[in-house]
Amino acid sequence: MYPFTYTKAADTREALDAGRRGGRYIAGGTTLVDLMRETVERPEALVDISTLPLSEVTVTKSGGLRIGALVRMAEAAAHPKVRSLYPVISQALELSASAQLRNMATIGGNIMQRTRCTYFRDVTAACNKRQPGSGCAARDGYNRSHAILGTSDSCVATHPSDVAVAFAALEATVHLLGPDGERTMPFADFLLQPGSTPNREQAIHPGELITAVEMPAHPRPLRSGYLKVRDRQSYEFALTSAAVALHIRGGVIREAKVAAGGVGTVPWKLPAVERHLIGERPSDRLWAEAAEDAIDGARVLKHNGFKAELLKRTVERQLRTVGGTK
Repeated sequence: MYPFTYTKAADTREALDAGRRGGRYIAGGTTLVDLMRETVERPEALVDISTLPLSEVTVTKSGGLRIGALVRMAEAAAHPKVRSLYPVISQALELSASAQLRNMATIGGNIMQRTRCTYFRDVTAACNKRQPGSGCAARDGYNRSHAILGTSDSCVATHPSDVAVAFAALEATVHLLGPDGERTMPFADFLLQPGSTPNREQAIHPGELITAVEMPAHPRPLRSGYLKVRDRQSYEFALTSAAVALHIRGGVIREAKVAAGGVGTVPWKLPAVERHLIGERPSDRLWAEAAEDAIDGARVLKHNGFKAELLKRTVERQLRTVGGTK
């Protein structure tokens, strides 16, 4: 462990002042502390923001949902409004990590967490995300768990978050507060694909603080759900996953929101699948045909070619689960 200073922010202004000076924000600490132990991260200053007033879940005036950045994952999953308005969020959270971690980890921290790529966490391995310009050991190494969508020559690591897949599907907005004031950003723009700069993972400015994630109002009734496929049923990251939300009225799909996890360098929106569904009547044939579009642009590696077929099956199964065949 390398030496660092620790400050507990009394209010938002104090937190922003410390962040502007280079302090790293910490709340639950379920990711950053692990990375510090492994010497992957070496922050010189930590700023504890756990007591800031960012722990509310509220329904917006338009009928959407706003989740404070410091709401614990377990609290968000159990919240009556989250469960009733967006079951896909509750299910994604309940399938994340262990119960102990969900009781500690926050929504803001979850979407800021870094990849679980073994090469990223092994400081002896080449990793452009950890050390720009050093190379990517995963490309020619054992890459069974790595991404097939959004990859580059510099990085093939997957994004680990489950709830981020739900946020991507629902087209959420991230609320930020920094030295220059407040701003909002589409969730699709918040997490960055690696390109040639995989070390830059979020479109967040130095010293900025996530204050909330907001879901827009969607047409009702809205059916939604999350499916996670993994090697074991407890405390494991996704091989593939699918977040699906469908608005069906008069027997016709009027709105479709679909995203995949476990296969992309960021939570991967599936617009081709969505377009295939809108205006159609639910049927087993429709689900299967739409799921074929899930692998548009996929680039498999030596050990993860199975993910392409698994992704199609995951999306098809979750479309059928959420949409039925009525």
